[in-house]
Amino acid sequence: MLRRQKPSAPEHKRDLAAHGGALSLSQNDTRSFFNFSQLVLSAGHLKSPPVLKHSKITYFEVEILDVQSKKQICIVDKLPPSSTLLDVKHRFHKACPQWYPSRVGLQLERDGPYLKDSINIQSLAVSSIITLYFTDLGQQVGWTTFFLTEYTGPLLIYLLFYIRLSTIYDQAESMKNFRHPVVHLACFCHCLHYIRLLLETLFVHKFSGGHTPLKNMIKGCAFYWGFTSWIAYYINHPRYTPPSFGHRQVSFAALAFLMCEAGNHFINVALAHQNHSGLKACFPSPTYNPFTWLFLLVSCPNYTYEVGSWISFTVMTQTLPVGIFAFLMIIQMSLWAQKKHKLYLKKFYPEVRRKAAMIPVIF
Repeated sequence: MLRRQKPSAPEHKRDLAAHGGALSLSQNDTRSFFNFSQLVLSAGHLKSPPVLKHSKITYFEVEILDVQSKKQICIVDKLPPSSTLLDVKHRFHKACPQWYPSRVGLQLERDGPYLKDSINIQSLAVSSIITLYFTDLGQQVGWTTFFLTEYTGPLLIYLLFYIRLSTIYDQAESMKNFRHPVVHLACFCHCLHYIRLLLETLFVHKFSGGHTPLKNMIKGCAFYWGFTSWIAYYINHPRYTPPSFGHRQVSFAALAFLMCEAGNHFINVALAHQNHSGLKACFPSPTYNPFTWLFLLVSCPNYTYEVGSWISFTVMTQTLPVGIFAFLMIIQMSLWAQKKHKLYLKKFYPEVRRKAAMIPVIF
C-alpha cells in the first residue's frame, strides 16, 4: 500500500502563496467592477456629443456706388434675406450720416428708376453681392407737410385781400364803393375749397410715397400762392364789376360749385376707403351715393369734379385770372388723369376699357 507523501514545507508555502495570490486578485477585480458600475449608474445614460448643424441662412452684401463717378461709397454687409431697401438706407445712413434715408435714391442700373423702400433685397439678388447706384435726392419734405403748406397759403392770402388792407387798396376808395354780394360768396367758396383740401389731407388721404423734393413744394406754392394773389386782388378790388347776367348767373354757378365740391369729397372718401380696406383687386365701383355714380363714365372722377369746381368759380366771378387758372388746371388734371387711366387699364382692363379718363363721353 502506497503511502501518500506530504509536500515539503517549502512547496506547501509556495502553493499557499499561489492560491492566496489568485484569491486576492479575484477580490480586486470584483471590487473594481463594482466601483465602475456604481460610477455608470450615478452618471446616467451615456450620450454621444451633439452634432453641430451649420446655418443655411445666406446673408447679402450690398455695394453702393456713386451714380456719376461709379466710385464705391460704402458696403452694407450681413443683411438677412428679409431685409428691405429701407433697411439698407438706414444702414447706409449710419455709415454716411450726411445722407438720411429719405434723401437717398438707389437704382439697380444707372439709368433705371429709383427703387421703392418696400422692395425686398432678396428679389434683387443674383448672387450674395448686390450692386446699387446712389443718387442724392436733395432736401426732402413729407407729403403731408407739402400739401398743408401748399393749401394753407391760398386760404390766408385770399382773406388778406378780402379784408382790403390799406397797403393793398386805397382806403378811401374801399370805403366809398359798395361790395357786390358775389364778392362775399366768392370768398366763402374759395375758403371752403381749401378748407376741404386741408381736412382731407389730415383725415382722408394716406400718402405712401413718404417724401418729395423740397423744390417741388416751392414750385407748387409759387403756383397756388401766386394765382391766389392775382385772383383775390381782382375779385376784392373796389372797382370789381359783377357778372353780366347778374343774380341768376351767380346762383347757378355757386350751386354747381357746391355740387362739385361735394362730389370731389365723396370720391376721395371712396378711394381712401378702398385703399384702407385693401380691396385693390377691382376698380372702384359706385355706391348708393349719387356723387359716386360718375365712376360709371370716367376712371378719375375726382379730377372731373375738381375741374368742374374751377369752371363754376370762373362763371360765378367772371374774372380773367380765374379763367386762366381754370384753364391751366384743366390741362394739369387731364395729364394726371391720362397717366392714372393707363395704370387702371393695365390692372382692370375689362372694367375700365369703356370709360373715359376725365371728361365723360357719350358711347
